Amino acid sequence: MSTYNEVVPSPRRAMALDALRGLSILMMVFANTMPNGLPSWMYHGQLPPPARMFIPTLPGITWVDLVFPFFLFAMGTAIPLALSRRIEGGHTPWEVVKSTLYRGFLLVGFAMFIQQTHPFMLSDNPDWKIWLIGLIGFALLFPILARLPESWTRKKKNVVRGIGWGGAIIMMALIRFPDGSGFSLYRSDDIIMILAEVAVFGGLIWLITRDKWLLRLSFMGVLIAFRLSSGGPVWVPDFSPNSPILFPVGFSAAPSQWIHSLWLISPFPWLFQMRYLQYLFIIIPGTIVGDMILKWMKISHSGSDVERSVWGVGRLASISILMILINVVVVIGLKAQWVLGTSVVAIILSLIGWRLVVKPADSNENLISTLFKWGFYWMIIGLLFEPYEGGIKKDPATMSYYFVTTALAIFVLIAFVVIIDVLNHRKAFRFLVECGQNPMIAYVGGDNLIAPIFGLTGLGYLLKIFTPTPWLGVIGDAVIVCLVALVTVFFTRKKVFLRT
Repeated sequence: MSTYNEVVPSPRRAMALDALRGLSILMMVFANTMPNGLPSWMYHGQLPPPARMFIPTLPGITWVDLVFPFFLFAMGTAIPLALSRRIEGGHTPWEVVKSTLYRGFLLVGFAMFIQQTHPFMLSDNPDWKIWLIGLIGFALLFPILARLPESWTRKKKNVVRGIGWGGAIIMMALIRFPDGSGFSLYRSDDIIMILAEVAVFGGLIWLITRDKWLLRLSFMGVLIAFRLSSGGPVWVPDFSPNSPILFPVGFSAAPSQWIHSLWLISPFPWLFQMRYLQYLFIIIPGTIVGDMILKWMKISHSGSDVERSVWGVGRLASISILMILINVVVVIGLKAQWVLGTSVVAIILSLIGWRLVVKPADSNENLISTLFKWGFYWMIIGLLFEPYEGGIKKDPATMSYYFVTTALAIFVLIAFVVIIDVLNHRKAFRFLVECGQNPMIAYVGGDNLIAPIFGLTGLGYLLKIFTPTPWLGVIGDAVIVCLVALVTVFFTRKKVFLRT
């Protein structure tokens, strides 16, 4: 088996970003398997126990509500890194645009396929046939999305891709759901559909605004104007067949009719939702951070200023601890709705952080200092927005939610930069890094691999017997998350990656 060092593609890779992505994807798997009967802070803020019914007016966030924005932020940060490599590799702007659109196409296909081969979408009580469909669905992702060996001829690659696509199309054509319906364009994974839309628009915005942060931020200004003038709260169906679920699309008390109409318009509602563009409030700050990391990678790779560091290990460790502490304080305080006290404490801790990041002497310290200042900026904006729209919420997502979670993602990224990329404590975080390098396997590994294996072998039944209480159920879920991580790490070390 390959060693950890052999897994790292290049010394120029920002492992802290991989760790953030890995943390968010494993937290997502963990949150999705949470049993009933736990305290409210173990669920989404607007789905409190015991009934866990959706209460859109209930303010507050929990750690679960950080999972999706953290992953979105990591995606936004990766956009400059990925697209700049294409540009430096000689691709024309049009070729980069086409690759961005193709990535969106693959993500849309991925969203539809995993939703329509999801065992628990096909049955509330899956039997061996349903489990087998889940396993076949997992296997078919590899010929479609896996990075194929460079030594293969184009013909061989096309044959493998054709087998994958053909198998996926046949599966989706034959599958039937409990209500008797079959394939539908409107049946897709909402999370991946959001990722697809903002990946395309975020990539295009970055291409238009390379080295022009002010212009990039102006896109956020236009989006804020649409968001605040669209009207609301207005609730619309999710467009799924026979779905009773409604989604919010706006919040202002006095909507503009034409802006409201434009906000709701969608010629292909199964593909594009204007409301999804709100998540650019996280993606665009992520691209700015990505530009910083890209510059840092190029400077630090030269090794010209490595010996100039003056902060010392103790100061760096203090910065890392402080970044995590701010996350804890803000989440606990906003969950309890101690808004004023939380804001005061968060600002005090941030001022301490500001004192710790002054006078950077090398590229590492300069990156940490700049990232912190941007995080502080977004946190202040998010806290000032908190009273608006009835308090911070994930569902319906408020302006405060976008900016506060962006700030918290930056602070966690700083902690990882310090520990992994500056202090070089990489082995302790190798699983997070390697899961972050292969997130699509982790995303489907729980439902389409581990769950079917447990269902077919009876291990799932045994796990339920040994975890009869809610907190023991959490331990059981942690076991599943660890297995998902092990599977992802296995494929990563074998250099088998699912890519869009």
